[in-house]
Amino acid sequence: MVIRLADFSESSRVVTWFSDRFGKVATIAKGAKRLKGPFEAALDLLAVCEVVILRKSSSGLDILTEAKLLQRFTPKSGQLAGLYGGYYVAELLDALCEEDDPHPALYEAAEAALSWLSAGADVLLTLSWFELFLLREVGHAPNFETCVACGQPVSDAADVGFQISAGGVFCPGCVEASEPRRLISAGTMAVLNQLTAEGETTWQRLILTARQTRELRGILTPLLIHLLGRRPRTLRYLPL
Repeated sequence: MVIRLADFSESSRVVTWFSDRFGKVATIAKGAKRLKGPFEAALDLLAVCEVVILRKSSSGLDILTEAKLLQRFTPKSGQLAGLYGGYYVAELLDALCEEDDPHPALYEAAEAALSWLSAGADVLLTLSWFELFLLREVGHAPNFETCVACGQPVSDAADVGFQISAGGVFCPGCVEASEPRRLISAGTMAVLNQLTAEGETTWQRLILTARQTRELRGILTPLLIHLLGRRPRTLRYLPL
């Protein structure tokens, strides 16, 4: 899956891939910018391709020698949010994944998210689900199950607190005991539980309230900004 394209010279491009077997791989595609190049117009952002790559033993870029297009990312006409949602998926994969670090489950999750976005699924819910899946895969998922202060299980029947620097939530008793923290309603905790439930897709039928949307994005967007050290560029085009 193509997750980044960058010009390299007048005729070549650097193409960054995300694959199930090898993780993130950066390659140089010589002649890719020519009208009649060697890759048959396969190199498009989020295109899924069958490729042949010459791996370099040194620190130089691997060389892309063949690319056969299998599938393009094609949201329905006029659905710009879905299109930019796909670009956001690519940006996060490129920014948060290390080279040559395979994550087969994450690859499948990315393909699923792109498929749902292409079909017109709710952009907010789909991207929130993918963000949480990605964070869990790369080891940065917040702890939503137990209080990070006392270790007791946290229920979605009561409001809790959340703090990025602490890495998770605080139960009602601990949230009152120290510095101010972002409050999360019981309803939003129930949404988070559905979004993080392994193998579940019931979250696709959710209809969020304005408060749940605000609280959900109040967790995920600042957390990603903290991890990246910047605001994701594609966010400006999304209703998040």
